[in-house]
Amino acid sequence: MKKEKFYYNLKTLQYEKVKVSWTTRIIRFLGFFSAAIVTAFLITIIGGSLFSSPKEKMLMQENKTQKEQLQYLSSSIEELSTIVENLQERDRNIYRVIFEAEPVSSSVWNSGVGGSARYQELAKYNTGELMVDVNMKLDALKRKMYWQSQSYDEIAKLVHNKEEKLQSLPAIQPVSNSDLKRMASGYGWRIDPVYGVSKFHAGMDFTAPTGTEIYATGKGVAVKVSYSTGGYGNRVIIDHGYGYQTLYAHLSEFAVKQGETVQRGQVIGYVGNTGKSVGPHLHYEVHKNGEKVNPVYFYYQDLDDEQFEEMIRLSENTGSSLD
Repeated sequence: MKKEKFYYNLKTLQYEKVKVSWTTRIIRFLGFFSAAIVTAFLITIIGGSLFSSPKEKMLMQENKTQKEQLQYLSSSIEELSTIVENLQERDRNIYRVIFEAEPVSSSVWNSGVGGSARYQELAKYNTGELMVDVNMKLDALKRKMYWQSQSYDEIAKLVHNKEEKLQSLPAIQPVSNSDLKRMASGYGWRIDPVYGVSKFHAGMDFTAPTGTEIYATGKGVAVKVSYSTGGYGNRVIIDHGYGYQTLYAHLSEFAVKQGETVQRGQVIGYVGNTGKSVGPHLHYEVHKNGEKVNPVYFYYQDLDDEQFEEMIRLSENTGSSLD
């Protein structure tokens, strides 16, 4: 039962019943209703910011998973790009050098595929920045792989009818070195072990026990099999034709005669410590048209991509050489 309200009338000096007009009642109802709506709205906003609905939780998990997948994809693309760059390195410094062809220019390898406007549509998503990054890397990778494929097609044409030249070119390591642990010093400026001064080392040193077999790295003619007073000690020089010669120094014994034709992989001598040498090793050089070049780019029949990269790293050792 609704309670009645009274008030004390000072004029009549009596308690009188409070009468509420319909206008006042309507205003009070509207005020209460508005307050209720505002309160409900505030509770919804605060609750939504503090607590996620099942659907929101599912979407958040999907976004997290998508972000992780994009990050993994980005990392995988970078690994593939490194492999392609190694192929490009071989393309420039091995295959095209061998066939005396002009290398593919860096402007071609890195040619563009359009501006950033191509990716604007992706930027509006929550993971838009990652999506743009992945798509840009993927486009760059596809571009490099396309040009690498074109380059190999050209190289394949150069290979045709050049089997004799391929058999003659130095293409293997001169000592058994599959684990790469016999690489002691590479091509470049090194400290001379005898004089202690910086000197240009024009070959590669491979440490091995005295008597270890040394192999011809390509078909050719042994044009010099003798002792050298210039510090090489017992040395063999093979002329492979096509402007190439290889030199093998500090041998303990010879296994080939001057003027003899040798095949790739044939034993031509044994590791020693003759001449200006501070320990048993083979000093190996590659000459092209009379110029000494870095031998590291002539092991392409022996090394896979990972081993080739490791050989590059080892050959950059800036310590002392062994001769």
